[in-house]
Amino acid sequence: MKVKVQKLDGKAAGDVELSDDVFGVTPRADILHRVVTWQLENRRGTARPTRERSDVARTGAKFGNQKGGGRARHGDRGAPIFIGGGKAHGARKRDFEQSLNKKVRALGLKMALSSKAKDGLVVVDSLELKDAKTQVLKGHLDKSGWNGKVLVIGGESVDDGFARAARNLKGINVLPAMGANVYDILNHDTLVLTKDAVEKLEARFNG
Repeated sequence: MKVKVQKLDGKAAGDVELSDDVFGVTPRADILHRVVTWQLENRRGTARPTRERSDVARTGAKFGNQKGGGRARHGDRGAPIFIGGGKAHGARKRDFEQSLNKKVRALGLKMALSSKAKDGLVVVDSLELKDAKTQVLKGHLDKSGWNGKVLVIGGESVDDGFARAARNLKGINVLPAMGANVYDILNHDTLVLTKDAVEKLEARFNG
């Protein structure tokens, strides 16, 4: 698959040949759903439990007499009615982490890249911004026609000036080539890859 390469300002910069094994895979909704679900569930933190009667450090010895004290009978300071006692019917620990086969994960990433290759993929030669100003970068994006939410996946060709200016623009996110993931790719309108990021992604699956 041959794709046109452009510069940051939108000017043409030749062509690049994309591997069909990475960017030419037919997407499947079930695979993409499994990978996105796995990714989002693993982002969730563990639900912290509350301490119940058996978890609090209180004496278990009976205090006071059973009769004659004029008060209710109690046998444990860890009861929920006492200050410092355990929580009654408290929240239980829940861990949301899931497991997924590595081959399915890799296939899902290929399908996400392939879906953007058909519609919404932009390949640039490099992302170097000499004048690291937010308005300068916004002008380049408008010329290039990058609309909506933009995900930039780059390698060493993404300089610090571009990354700093991109932080101030709403709707544009920058990730390294090894940080490419299915959810972020599908959740953006435009996917921008640098030439070295394309090489890294292809080497990631072929290596």
